[in-house]
Amino acid sequence: MVVTVQEVLERLTVSIGKISNTVDALKYGDPNMKVKGMAISFMPTYRVIRQAISAGANFLITHEGLFYSHTDHTEMMKKDPVYQEKIRLIRESGIAIYRFHDGWHRYQPDGIMVGLIRALGWETHISKYLPTAAIIVIPRMTAKEIAKYAKEKLHAPFVRITGDLSAPCTRIGLLVGHRGGGSLSIPLFEQEHLDAIIYGEGPEWETPEYVRDAVHQGRRKALIVLGHAESEEPGMRYLAEWLGLQFPDVPVHFIQETPLFQVV
Repeated sequence: MVVTVQEVLERLTVSIGKISNTVDALKYGDPNMKVKGMAISFMPTYRVIRQAISAGANFLITHEGLFYSHTDHTEMMKKDPVYQEKIRLIRESGIAIYRFHDGWHRYQPDGIMVGLIRALGWETHISKYLPTAAIIVIPRMTAKEIAKYAKEKLHAPFVRITGDLSAPCTRIGLLVGHRGGGSLSIPLFEQEHLDAIIYGEGPEWETPEYVRDAVHQGRRKALIVLGHAESEEPGMRYLAEWLGLQFPDVPVHFIQETPLFQVV
């Protein structure tokens, strides 16, 4: 059965409708092009694009932007050789690239969140979904044990933790990506009676400093920071599985990037 890029886009967005002021868009490619193979990734790096092409995929669906800013503002990049080489690869290969960020977060529940919960093996421990978080209730573990568990399950080279590492934890707030800012994270501690929060990333002077003050006041709280990609890439793996079921006649490849940072 012939499947076009446009048909895939319609299947992705049919349940969420039109989103205003969205970063989601077909960045490159012809919507009427026949899809020979799909590649799914968290980040459309140069390496990922090359791997997608090598795998025979002519349609790449990615969560984050191509050009190093949330809105793909490229005016400052026009003469940059890294930008120019990436553009050359995309144009010469003819690959279509669609950014699926806002839409996947708009699913109920959030598709990125579902992927992270599945990767952590906590599907049966979901207490409730909030608009920007999930509340998880697990058998008692210390904060340090949870950090080690998350690191192992996500195959992450490292995670960061602050607060009371020996704090007994059962109620956990889970936030993906860049939702670690204080305005989203801090109120959850009291509203949801949380022992710990796990998030992707956020300003270090906000939630982490709140947790530090809480501990100095004798409150046993902890914060575990996974990293942006580590918290969201499982959601794109989940999308690849979902698309494989939606389009069984089209090869679907999930392309994982290597960890961005190293500890020295």
